[in-house]
Amino acid sequence: MARVRKQPGTREALLQYDSVVLEPQRYKGNWQQVFGNKKSLQIEIGMGKGRFISTMAKQNPNVNFIGVEVIEEVMLDAVKRMNRTGGIPDNLRLVWINAALLEELFAPGEIERIYLNFSDPWPKTRHAKRRLTHRSFLQQYAVILQQDGQLHFKTDNQGLFEFSLNEFSDCQWQLQHIQLDMYRKLPAENVATEYEMKFHAAGLPIYRLEAVKPRSE
Repeated sequence: MARVRKQPGTREALLQYDSVVLEPQRYKGNWQQVFGNKKSLQIEIGMGKGRFISTMAKQNPNVNFIGVEVIEEVMLDAVKRMNRTGGIPDNLRLVWINAALLEELFAPGEIERIYLNFSDPWPKTRHAKRRLTHRSFLQQYAVILQQDGQLHFKTDNQGLFEFSLNEFSDCQWQLQHIQLDMYRKLPAENVATEYEMKFHAAGLPIYRLEAVKPRSE
């Protein structure tokens, strides 16, 4: 993944947008207050340029969405893109925070679904713990997801996909709809990310799976 150059004033610029939630830890267990309703809550971790999460919010007005991004500059670019293409939907909020801190943002069982789209594969073995499908992250996801909550995962990286399959299996997640080339049988509800469109146009396979959190004992 290309590294993003730090830009002075990025944080201050983000604070001008109502859709960006300040001090999101304050709303742990009470995100209904932020949205003003009791709709179910879905999140994308690593929202990138924001096309996926904003499109999902527009297509699913009966669901609340949160885009999570750790890099402020990436989030600011996404916010600007959304505003140029119809604005940010009322059922979408954005937070910048490290995914390792998700349990500080969400109460147990507060999330209906998690999306991971084209996450950094961190190919070096010594960086495996940084992969968003590493078991340390899966343990967090299992806490914040509701019973029978799901994680939907897409990647162009075969190595990351194989690693993820093993991690999900070892952690007792129920795997379903595993696809080694998603565009051979494209799910009707699929929303493509910017990376996805680029990789598909280049003829590269897109790997996809859905995983259901382990059942409590």
